Amino acid sequence: MTYGAEDQQQGDWMVEQRYRAVLEALDGSAITEVAQRYGVSRQSIYTWKAKYATGGFEGLREASRRPRTSPTRLSAEVEALACEMRRAHPRWGARGIAYEIERAGTEPAPSRATVHRVLARNGLVRPQEQQRQHRCFSDVGGLRVRVRGT
Repeated sequence: MTYGAEDQQQGDWMVEQRYRAVLEALDGSAITEVAQRYGVSRQSIYTWKAKYATGGFEGLREASRRPRTSPTRLSAEVEALACEMRRAHPRWGARGIAYEIERAGTEPAPSRATVHRVLARNGLVRPQEQQRQHRCFSDVGGLRVRVRGT
């Protein structure tokens, strides 16, 4: 995800606010008063103080929340295999491709839903309306009544 100039300004403003709050707290102001003045909790002020102590001004920036690793992520080879199978057999769906990948001995084999997400991510499936079986109902005198024979 890329951030624009507006997001950058918002981030700089937030760091500046945190910096001012930390300086007030370090100058001896009561943490409760500083927290009320900046509209945050006392715990936030303590957290910002700790971040400032370890990382200085840059330590007050918002850290990425993205996980460093995704151990259960599907390997690129299996994803490529699913896409290759779909291109070779356009009428195969996620269920059939998942079955064939499992039959080929890939460990761990991806689920049908995982294969479908891979195909959708790579533009190999078209979104469709859900096909549901509906029972026929009719409104009779304000009541919903099932109509037999349909």
